[in-house]
Amino acid sequence: MTAAPTAAGRGVQDTAPGAAVPAVAAVTAVPAHVAVVPGVAARRDGAPEVRGRSLPQASGPGHGHSSLARPGARWQRLQLLGGLLAVLVLAAVSLFVGVSDLSPVDVLTGELGAEQVQTLLVSRVPRTLSIVLAGSAMAVVGLVMQLLVRNKFVEPSTAGTTESAVLGLLVVTIVAPGLPLVGKMGVAAVFALAGTALFLGILRRIRLRSVVVVPLVGLMLSGVVGAVSTFVAYRAGLLQAVSSWTTGDFSGMVRGRYELLWVVGACAVVAYLAANRFTVAGLGEEFTTNLGLSYRRVLALGLAIVAVTSAVVVVVVGALPFLGLVVPNLVSLAMGDYLRRSLPWVALAGAGFVLVCDLIGRLVIFPAEIPIGVVVGVVGAGLFLYLLLRRPADAR
Repeated sequence: MTAAPTAAGRGVQDTAPGAAVPAVAAVTAVPAHVAVVPGVAARRDGAPEVRGRSLPQASGPGHGHSSLARPGARWQRLQLLGGLLAVLVLAAVSLFVGVSDLSPVDVLTGELGAEQVQTLLVSRVPRTLSIVLAGSAMAVVGLVMQLLVRNKFVEPSTAGTTESAVLGLLVVTIVAPGLPLVGKMGVAAVFALAGTALFLGILRRIRLRSVVVVPLVGLMLSGVVGAVSTFVAYRAGLLQAVSSWTTGDFSGMVRGRYELLWVVGACAVVAYLAANRFTVAGLGEEFTTNLGLSYRRVLALGLAIVAVTSAVVVVVVGALPFLGLVVPNLVSLAMGDYLRRSLPWVALAGAGFVLVCDLIGRLVIFPAEIPIGVVVGVVGAGLFLYLLLRRPADAR
């Protein structure tokens, strides 16, 4: 005898022993002791699954296999703590790399002069914080965008989002040059949101949406928007300004300028809080609707996070190409596609990646400096090609 679904949108039915399991909204009945992420299907053995990857089973009193689950969870926390310590070490190294003479021994012993204290608090600390905030946030929004578009090779710089933010910043600079920085950031965010929506609209009209076609469409759209920006900047005499917006550079990060980047940190926190919803939305509109979630609202929230983060980073730092593409893919190879579990790793890896690239740019031609956008672009493009060529081989 079959019971009716317990709640609308769950799509799970109880069956008698020996009866066939009904396929309702692609969700299989789950034993009571298994904790399932909202909107995530389950395998017959009770382990929840997203895109073919198993998620960790629940642990604790009253849950099955708790003796096996607890050590695994503890090991994951230790690994995450190790990753955090590695990022902190890189951040500490970043504080003491530069032209000004600043030694960690002097900091520990308190023997810093007034000029050294000013250098540390006004320049070095803001620069390091801006690197961590921008790197982690751009990596997070890259992962969110990949889930919403359902393609691993999409991120703000390959979907026209970054270029649209640059175009918005250029337009507001021409039309209202006296507008405060926050106002320019808002206009850039609106243009970034419009550019991302245009990209999604184009994808809906394309029948062949292979793994490679989607990023190619985004790159072509980025090229068109970038060409428009270059033409407008040329006519307005703002080519140098556009060049600074399209090439990330942390050398100008000082106290009083980097504080807007705390906005992207808040966006990353919001993305983590909505991680389960983004995971469900990544399984498709029909699946999301069957689970009682509003697909359009989740999509709008994700696009807003992507647009605001991209706009703030472009306004304050400049573009960081391929960061949101490379880091999430590398983390996904090791952690899977469960957003709630992988998001902290993506944030740490993004911050660590940018810290390493920044140190390379500061040391290669010391005391001069290579802009971070150049280093990230070169390294990110190489890793992007590796991932692009690697996927078909795995598919075979």
